[in-house]
Amino acid sequence: MSNNQLEEFRAEVRQWLDANCPQSLRTPLTEDQIVWGGSHVEFQSDDQKIWFERMRDKGWFAPDWPKEFGGGGLNPDENRVLEQEMRKLRCRVPQINLGIWMLGPVVLEFGTEEQKKEFLLPMTQGKVRWCQGFSEPNAGSDLASLKTTAVLDGDDFIINGSKIWTSHGNHSDCIYMLVRTDPAASKQEGISFVVLDLKLPGVNIKPIEMISGSSHFCQIFFDQVRIPKRNLIGPLNGGWTVAKRLLQFERKAMSKFDDGGAPDFDYLALVKRYLQGPEGAHVTSALKSSIVSGLMADHAYKLTTRRAFEEGRAGMNVSGLASSFKYISAELEKKRLEDVLNMMGYRGLGWDNEGGYEEFTEEELAFTNRWLISKTIAIAGGTSEIQLNIISKRVLGLPDWEAK
Repeated sequence: MSNNQLEEFRAEVRQWLDANCPQSLRTPLTEDQIVWGGSHVEFQSDDQKIWFERMRDKGWFAPDWPKEFGGGGLNPDENRVLEQEMRKLRCRVPQINLGIWMLGPVVLEFGTEEQKKEFLLPMTQGKVRWCQGFSEPNAGSDLASLKTTAVLDGDDFIINGSKIWTSHGNHSDCIYMLVRTDPAASKQEGISFVVLDLKLPGVNIKPIEMISGSSHFCQIFFDQVRIPKRNLIGPLNGGWTVAKRLLQFERKAMSKFDDGGAPDFDYLALVKRYLQGPEGAHVTSALKSSIVSGLMADHAYKLTTRRAFEEGRAGMNVSGLASSFKYISAELEKKRLEDVLNMMGYRGLGWDNEGGYEEFTEEELAFTNRWLISKTIAIAGGTSEIQLNIISKRVLGLPDWEAK
């Protein structure tokens, strides 16, 4: 596509977004304003419903997927333009769905034509909400030690075991997960990748209370759960390869949390407000320096992600660079929130207004909750320590460290 054609497309995208994205949805997204695609979509306003339906009908839930599966059919350049124009207008994402961000790309790559038709269309129509079942009580960082089994019984698998730290499992319709299908094989070689409906008999979901008081995480138990063999994605005992590919998409999705694709706050506006307010008199030069370095690091990170995109488009191998994005975005998020919390002083101590001692604003209470949740970002999708191990071994080629 020539530059002139791309600029024409940009103008068309900008015009369409300006005409179709309600003004009320051009503000930072907060946790309680997320629209989750699924069998029971909940809208808090007519504007949310309008934006959801217009983006769905446009095929822009998955703009770079083939049109035959409900996508927008955009090429990489066009998809990047769409992302840029949405950021410029501050358009919120119309829905958040792990099926679109993670499972869908894997099905496109490893799935059969029948599986693509069965699983992709409901995603692009916003009708199914997916969750991920990888970690287990004794298989977190060492994921290959998982014990949940899937035993072939004719044309079915029978699944037994449990998954833990499953985000929003109690609100999801379906789950994609890793199961052990060959206990005699080595840890990685005996694993398969399957999908299943969470309403099946034998599935029991229990929420786990987090430090913030919410229950985003769940433990899911499987007791003699029967699924058809066609729910196997990729080859039998080849799930480890499929999972590694999915984790690449997961890290890309996690990095979106720092680029407007998920709940966010106006960091710079908060900094200016508290520095200019009475709290600003107590902000030390060291904290000011830390805040500025955080702003600079965030800007550098965004420039790096854009450079990776351009290099990838030019045919260069950017897998090594992309492997760092999840780690960097998670650590930046923690640092920024910690700095702002320190700057807010006692205003950052708000938990609720039930004590009667101080009336905190909703924004301040939401910020404290966000600070607590930020601790999980460095754990979900692979801890920062594990991410550093992956980078050191698989990207830099460093040897394992051995104690002398």
